[in-house]
Amino acid sequence: MNFKLPLKPNAMRRSMFWLIALLIFPAFTGLAQIKLPRLVSDGMILQRDTEVNLWGLASPNEPVSLNFQNKIYETSANADGEWRIKLPAQPAGGPFEMSFTGKNKIIIKDVLFGDLWIASGQSNMELTMDRVRDVYPEELRSAQNPVIRQFLVPDVYNFKNQEKDLQGGDWKEVNPDNIADFSAVGYFFAKELYEQYQVPVGLINAALGGSPVEAWMSEDALKKFPEPYAELQKFKNDSVIKQIEMNDQNRINKWYGELIQKDKGSKGNWKDPKIDDYNWKSMQVPGYWADGELGNVNGVVWFRKDIDLPEDYKDAEASLWVGRLVDRDSVFVNGSFVGTTGYQYPPRKYRVGEGILKFGKNTIVVQLINESGRGGFVGDKEYFLAVENDTINLEGAWKYKLGAEMPPIGSQTFIRWKPAGLFNSMIAPLKNYPVKGVIWFQGESNTANPEVYADRFGEMILDWRKHLNQPDLPFLYVQLANFMESKKEPGNSNWAALRQAQLETLALPNTGMAVAIDLGEWNDIHPLNKKDVGERLALQARRIAYGEDSLTASGPVARSARMEKEKIIIEFDHTGTGLVSEDGNFLKQFSVSGDGKTFHWATAEIKGNTVTVKSDKVRTPVAVRYAWADNPDDANLYNKEGLPATPFELKIKK
Repeated sequence: MNFKLPLKPNAMRRSMFWLIALLIFPAFTGLAQIKLPRLVSDGMILQRDTEVNLWGLASPNEPVSLNFQNKIYETSANADGEWRIKLPAQPAGGPFEMSFTGKNKIIIKDVLFGDLWIASGQSNMELTMDRVRDVYPEELRSAQNPVIRQFLVPDVYNFKNQEKDLQGGDWKEVNPDNIADFSAVGYFFAKELYEQYQVPVGLINAALGGSPVEAWMSEDALKKFPEPYAELQKFKNDSVIKQIEMNDQNRINKWYGELIQKDKGSKGNWKDPKIDDYNWKSMQVPGYWADGELGNVNGVVWFRKDIDLPEDYKDAEASLWVGRLVDRDSVFVNGSFVGTTGYQYPPRKYRVGEGILKFGKNTIVVQLINESGRGGFVGDKEYFLAVENDTINLEGAWKYKLGAEMPPIGSQTFIRWKPAGLFNSMIAPLKNYPVKGVIWFQGESNTANPEVYADRFGEMILDWRKHLNQPDLPFLYVQLANFMESKKEPGNSNWAALRQAQLETLALPNTGMAVAIDLGEWNDIHPLNKKDVGERLALQARRIAYGEDSLTASGPVARSARMEKEKIIIEFDHTGTGLVSEDGNFLKQFSVSGDGKTFHWATAEIKGNTVTVKSDKVRTPVAVRYAWADNPDDANLYNKEGLPATPFELKIKK
């Protein structure tokens, strides 16, 4: 039997000394080692043709050197352990290695020099290639370009301080394994630029769904706007955040707890295809139950549809598409669970596994929970069951029954959208990293108060240029796409007012706007045509960032309106090789007003590079509008280059 004698006191003291030394040694060695920020990592793209900062941490006053292309660049950390090395401008190229040496050595591999773009905004910039897979299947199957890369910035916030480094992320190149996670707008933008200039293109993807412009502004920028500035001060208090989150969670948990207790469908196992649904009522799908006999109730409603399948469908794997549902669904086929989605916007595309389908009668059941507003099946979406190349349309009559009625749940407080939080964590850490420009798709979350958007958005652009140390930084953005149901008569529109604010932001130098008024979907705030959006942004980049001054990069932009005899003459910039009606019909969506408040439809006609407008209902017009609606779906003024005119409102000069 093996054993050891007890240690003598001196030996014990020596052992304790070495034990303590071993425990604390890593802390000292960690301070003595250089550390690089997340962006400075394998696969990074650095901005070509400009002096580049490379930076990091080390122990105070520690010497640090960079070996690049057989040249040594040296510096020392300051008293806070921060260091920076300036690398002279480099042409496009790579891949290269960079070796950083302090008391340790870090080798960064596969470094490229090219053009780097920040891709930011809310969900329409964040929307991934995976989400548009069915629109661009070949792109996802065959995408292969090792010099187009994305760095995905983590979605985090900080209300108290500007972060010095990102909390995660790495560089990924375009290939079939990675492409699904790329911003769809960003990818098509980068692809177009690469095809034009054949240089590496990097995307720093810093976008977050639902975020208002105030979340992307620094505290300094917010000082000009008392309301969001005061809100920022409130959310610096951790206890306030904790209390709000706890109250929200308790309220939501209570609502769902009561729903579960009351839901007759769950208790009665209404997902079972064998239950008797003879007395269930019928509703047309797609549609909203508020429009039918059930009325405008919230809670949970169960839907059932029986379909007959031929024998060769038996046990086959299938795809079940149930459009878009408001709000939260669980879907069953022949009693087997096939999928769930927790909120209204994502398309429902569920896999029906082998062994679930059978010959003859099959039953599809949807448990649909509506938290507030109008629940149901969104129109003009796809509802079908597909097996190989055969599809069965699921539109038409479905049976339904109310499982439980509940009061509206009320909206949740999304802390991460509060002022300055996203700037501090997702933009501030980029300030040492020179970029070619910014692409931006945002505004939907500010449509409730469009009057303040122009000032805040403009201030945000100036603020970013200041913090990124690039006063002339090209800033390119997407005007809001068409959305919601079209209206027959002219009227007010918050979405149109916000588009006007975006239009007015073009007064800032080195800004460009991609018009998307023809690329939206009335029933989806996340339209799937991201290719045209990316390519229109690339046109703006070619003109503003790459100096192709003669390029027609925009559709017509109204410059002025004046009265001439009894007609309004509207002059335009960016007419290209001429104005056209895109569908060949007379111009639509022009309206005029005699008091600046009430507008009436007007006739409009192209005359050279101008448009003449007249309305018999308005004798002395003071204002003219074009495409002033949430969804002006028949707006048809374009230039011959195929780019749509921006919506606008102009005062008329006498």
